[in-house]
Amino acid sequence: MPSLKDLKNKIASVKNTRKITKAMQMVSAAKLRRAQDSAVAARPYAERMNAVMGGLASSVGSSASAPRLLAGTGSDKVQLLVVMTSERGLCGGFNSTIVRLARARAQELMAAGKTVKILTVGKKGREQLKRDYSTNMVGHVDLSEVKRVGYVNAQAIARDVLARFAAEECDVVTIFYNRFQSVISQVPTAQQIIPAKFDAGSASALYEYEPSEEAVLADLLPRGVATQIFTALLENGASEQGARMSAMDNATRNAGDMITKYTTIYNRSRQAAITKELIEIISGAEAL
Repeated sequence: MPSLKDLKNKIASVKNTRKITKAMQMVSAAKLRRAQDSAVAARPYAERMNAVMGGLASSVGSSASAPRLLAGTGSDKVQLLVVMTSERGLCGGFNSTIVRLARARAQELMAAGKTVKILTVGKKGREQLKRDYSTNMVGHVDLSEVKRVGYVNAQAIARDVLARFAAEECDVVTIFYNRFQSVISQVPTAQQIIPAKFDAGSASALYEYEPSEEAVLADLLPRGVATQIFTALLENGASEQGARMSAMDNATRNAGDMITKYTTIYNRSRQAAITKELIEIISGAEAL
């Protein structure tokens, strides 16, 4: 059984840990509000842009003049998976759920005879994936020095992805991220961005375009790729803060339970020691 000093040290240690987790919870709560506002504000623009491009795509169809970003290369042999995770840990299962989805897709594609390439955004995803897919990893984007993700960061990633597609290094590009729903709910999402895919209901009213639909679409599609990546980064940012806030809240509660448990054991041990000393004193007095 641990001594009274050991128990006292454990209680002090857990109390210090609880202070840290409580502080991290409060910081995440403050960051979550800003990240959530940014993610929610970006959704209408992304949805409207998707609707406009969907309408254009339905008009262009599978014509020979359709842009390559829409028509594709005619093959799906080489698949590029862009896995977006966080740069820091202590956020529960946030990173693991994204990596698990990406790993399952990679295994499925490789079983079908496809070539899989992986581009990671965020250190935590890279650390987990390189254990099994180090030979498949073709690049990494480090955002550890970025305090607040902006559209310029999404543009840099989009340029990298588009350059790989233009150089025929890949046929299909899919991004993996967590879509924010609430503090305790983040949805792992896989979204194909090249060739562009649109929902059946995204086509809107018919318009006449000048220049042609093909020319407008060829200009919008690269911007659409950057917009989808930016939206994914914002959703990921809000999800990360929500997951960290929830994880730190659970850690704070668990620390409180441990303090209560150790305090009870300490008090009982201390009482037992006092009782033992009293018995020894009484026994010595009676012997005299």
